[in-house]
Amino acid sequence: MLNKIQEVVLKLTLLTLLQNSPGIPLSRKISYAVGGMPYQMTSNIKGLFMQIFLLDVVQMGAFYASLILFLGRAWDAVTDPLVGYMVSRSRRTRFGKLIPWIVFSMPFGVFSYIMMWFTPQDNMSPGVSFLWFFTWTCLFDMFMSCYHVPFSSLNMFLGGDQKERDSATGYRMGFEIVATLAGATIQGQIVGVFHARKVQACSQLNHTDPSNTSSFNLSSPLTDSLQNTRSAYVLAALVMSALYLLCCLTIFLGVKEQPAPLSSLGGIRIPFLTGMKMVVRHSPYVRLVGAFLFSSLAFQMAQGNLALFSTHAAGLGSYFQYLVLVLMTAATLSVPVWQTLLGRIGKKTTVFIGLSIYIPALVVIAVVPSSLPVFMVMGAIAGSSLAALYLLPWSMLPDVVDDFKVKNPTCRGLEPIFYSCYVFFNKFGGGAAVGVSTLVLHFAGYEPGACRQHQSVIWALQALFAPVPIALLLLGMLLFYFYPIDEERRRQIQMELQKAAKEENGGLGLVSASFE
Repeated sequence: MLNKIQEVVLKLTLLTLLQNSPGIPLSRKISYAVGGMPYQMTSNIKGLFMQIFLLDVVQMGAFYASLILFLGRAWDAVTDPLVGYMVSRSRRTRFGKLIPWIVFSMPFGVFSYIMMWFTPQDNMSPGVSFLWFFTWTCLFDMFMSCYHVPFSSLNMFLGGDQKERDSATGYRMGFEIVATLAGATIQGQIVGVFHARKVQACSQLNHTDPSNTSSFNLSSPLTDSLQNTRSAYVLAALVMSALYLLCCLTIFLGVKEQPAPLSSLGGIRIPFLTGMKMVVRHSPYVRLVGAFLFSSLAFQMAQGNLALFSTHAAGLGSYFQYLVLVLMTAATLSVPVWQTLLGRIGKKTTVFIGLSIYIPALVVIAVVPSSLPVFMVMGAIAGSSLAALYLLPWSMLPDVVDDFKVKNPTCRGLEPIFYSCYVFFNKFGGGAAVGVSTLVLHFAGYEPGACRQHQSVIWALQALFAPVPIALLLLGMLLFYFYPIDEERRRQIQMELQKAAKEENGGLGLVSASFE
């Protein structure tokens, strides 16, 4: 009986919103957008710095580092869908259904993020070092799932129509790219001293006799500053954690969950496997996830190897933080351009344009790697394409969820499962890209802390930075080609949702299906 009363109250609230609140307030859009910054800051920093941190700062073997980077994402294969299911089953509280997950997971996420960058001893055994960083990496990924999965689902409960949610997504992606820019800049400036000193030491070493192979791996000039470098990584983690806290506070104070047509803010009783089967059997979702996975793999493989490529293959390691700054600045400035284009020519056409310009940028960088001006210009083009990857697939996901709701009007509350699987594949793409790359470098003969790497390592970095990402991106674009929801279908979905909302609020007779 209580559930029936709650359902009626939600429907009456929805009817009032549809009549009196045609749009989403700007303050709510901005607060929602700010809430997405912690995930992008931390994940981008991990993508850019974790590999070189484990290899050259912790001085862990490439094989162990690849296990941490890859198995950490395999752990996400368990946590993301399970978190999505638990969020779906949770009940609405006075603060909402999704917001409490975001708030209560934040302290644990902050603590595990700091510990993930902390090196407890100067000389740990390989096994102990692996267990320490693997444990904290897995814990951070789990708590970030508890934050980011409900946050991603929140897009469906901001109020407004599809156009307003697309606008909120645009704000979110703009703020998230600013977050990646800020995170990469802060991290780069704090820890960049060590990398610059290493480049200088290696530059001096390059003038030694090449026949003296013992000088290739000389790292003594860096030994004195290694402890300071490890402390710098912890300091950077503290700064990121403070921003994490502020962003969480902003979304808690600025966003109130709103009911949506054919959605429920109450808990569901669908078994986990049943919900997963319903989600993966929805064809548009499967195609969008596949396209997003391969595209994300392409971008994150190139991004994950950027530090090592610029240091060892391009010889521009001392400019790495500035290359990242150019990349992220171009991405930030490009978000309004892609947002305007998707409104004029459609999402599917825009995603093809946005992703395709990434290919010539990688080709030119790979062919002319040691020219700083060329690297900067091509990095700006790559950053613009990166903005398209941030914005467009995430703006297409609500269309898929709406399509599912129209085709399955009695099955509600599965939005967190849709978003959790989507988040998982994004994380899995990053972990697989960096993990496989590090494993390839291990077999190529990469030596942690070495100033000069063997030619086989240089060839491996060149292949991992351009040819492999381009092949993955082409596969992703092929899957986007078969994505079935075009602009005409989007309009049909919105008409059907509006019709269903009127019928639902007129009769107040539709009750969410529940499976015991």
